[in-house]
Amino acid sequence: MQYHLNGFKPGNYQIPDAAREPAATPPIVDLPKEVDVLIVGCGPAGLALARQLSEFPDIKTCIADLKPGPLMFGQADGISCRTMEIMEGFNSSEMLVKEAYQLRQGAFWEPDSEQPDNIKRTHKSPDARIGLSEFAHGIVNQARLHELLLEGMQNSVTHLVPHYSRRLLKLDIDPKLTQNLNAHPITATFELNDDSQSPKVETVRAKYVVGCDGARSSVRKNLDITLQGDSANKAWGVMDVLPVTDFPDIRIKSFIQSKESGAVMLIPREGGYLVRLYVELDLLGKDQRASHLDLKVEDVIAKAQKIMHPYKLDVKEVAWWSIYEVGQRVADRFDDTPADNNENIIPRAFVAGDACHTHSPKGGWGLNTSLPDTFNLGWKLASVLLGKCQPKLLQTYCSERRKVALKLIDADKQLSRLVATNPTSEEGVNQVKTNTADIEKFMARQSGFIAGTSIQYNPSYICTGEENQNLASGFIIGQRFHSAEAIRVADDRRLHLGHLNKADGRWRIFIFGNVQSPIESSSDACKLVEFLANSKSSPVKKYTPGTADIDSVIDCYAVFQQQDLSIEDMPDFLWPAKGKYGLRDYEKVFYAEKDNDIFEQRNIDRSRGCMVVVRPDQHIANILPLNAHEELTAFFDEFMIQQN
Repeated sequence: MQYHLNGFKPGNYQIPDAAREPAATPPIVDLPKEVDVLIVGCGPAGLALARQLSEFPDIKTCIADLKPGPLMFGQADGISCRTMEIMEGFNSSEMLVKEAYQLRQGAFWEPDSEQPDNIKRTHKSPDARIGLSEFAHGIVNQARLHELLLEGMQNSVTHLVPHYSRRLLKLDIDPKLTQNLNAHPITATFELNDDSQSPKVETVRAKYVVGCDGARSSVRKNLDITLQGDSANKAWGVMDVLPVTDFPDIRIKSFIQSKESGAVMLIPREGGYLVRLYVELDLLGKDQRASHLDLKVEDVIAKAQKIMHPYKLDVKEVAWWSIYEVGQRVADRFDDTPADNNENIIPRAFVAGDACHTHSPKGGWGLNTSLPDTFNLGWKLASVLLGKCQPKLLQTYCSERRKVALKLIDADKQLSRLVATNPTSEEGVNQVKTNTADIEKFMARQSGFIAGTSIQYNPSYICTGEENQNLASGFIIGQRFHSAEAIRVADDRRLHLGHLNKADGRWRIFIFGNVQSPIESSSDACKLVEFLANSKSSPVKKYTPGTADIDSVIDCYAVFQQQDLSIEDMPDFLWPAKGKYGLRDYEKVFYAEKDNDIFEQRNIDRSRGCMVVVRPDQHIANILPLNAHEELTAFFDEFMIQQN
């Protein structure tokens, strides 16, 4: 798809440039007096959380933001493979795949040894993330991602929309009420800052609050959570431009290092014409901020032109630009409990995204770490609020996501040093100057982390079963479910199994059958299905309300090696009757394709088979043998609340 030919225009890219208009701002309405979850901030973390919670009609959610309306320009642009997978969980990946620029190749430029004032391409190479997911790393305006999340909220059963123009003035938490889960211990005071109305103060009482309000988070400050880290005393400029240029790799992600003038990281944007440039500027003085430099966009353009010599760069329009300083900081804790939490306190307030980790934007990690923060938290909040899981589940958010943030900070420090042509701090005066080959090696080494596909949560009661990892070594416990294709028995359609893991709060159990035929009553698969369907100790029976569909809490799928199966030969549990009419669900049974065999691709033990238990955030929670019925029950008993 092509757009922005005659100037950058935000909005829905399915609408032609000439007719496209920015998304409308919702009308100002009063904040609710009392909610289950209060979200402060409409960035990617806040909107992803609101998008999840909007699916639950029994959860009352409010999301408020200081800005006067939806984001329209700039900020993040990279959508990692893992973020694409999450958006598939929201049924929104198709638009991103269609509209985004897909990173397939990188180009590397260094000073020409014969003419050092000029740059010269050293080589091109495939993007290191190719093959880590069925999705490629994409580039699209962050505002477009926001728009898709907002549309999903608006079209959900709760029709959730944000409250804009709200400044958080104060956040009070009553310590006497925090361990009473039915109470609303949080009182948030907001000021309405809208030009069309007189200022007024509003108060919201909440059971839980999540601060997704950016690096200067008011929620974090009210919780007395501190950011730990430092600044590298280095400034960069970033701008989205519509250029006319003879630079040959303008539509390829390029790392450009000049001899004396600095570096540029060039990223093509969606639509075929727009380009993002990260431009290395000067070192900052001690205690100097990037905002003190008093630079204009013309200064950033001039620096980019100098770095990219001898190629011409004629900028026709700047859609968005900013100056930022390199720095890495992470919060000492991600919730309102003490860091050690020896008293096993249940958290009621959380911070996510830039509110708890800040870094330079060059790696595209801001959005792609922030959104998974709340994708991790959302299902846990919903499960506790709906009485499905014990409240201790909320304690795992900080332990799981802070580890990711610390890794992010370390990786960002490395990348910032590699991309810059000059030292990034006083301590780096003796730093060895790097070349683009070092950048390429780093990107290859960190490809799984950059893509988000190798993020792995530490062992816990919701990430366990390491002793059975050999049963399916391609499904790594703690990492996300790495999708692969299989054929659906009922209609012979090839599907990605990972796309069954929707963001609807449900657990999944994937049964990978062994060499025995599943229609034989003596087979391990048949015995497992019989246990799940009928045993009093079955987690499906114990944790599903009697009036609900059998798959409403734990959704079970089966993938068999045998290819001559018929759906009518399967146990009723694998094609259950559902809904008010008792209609059959024909979409739970699959077989492995000969030439595209998931058992081979994910190294699943053919002779033994296994169960793969997947959390509502698509991460693998457990792997068990097919006959481990008691162990499966014990796993869910650790944190779930019996419904029957």
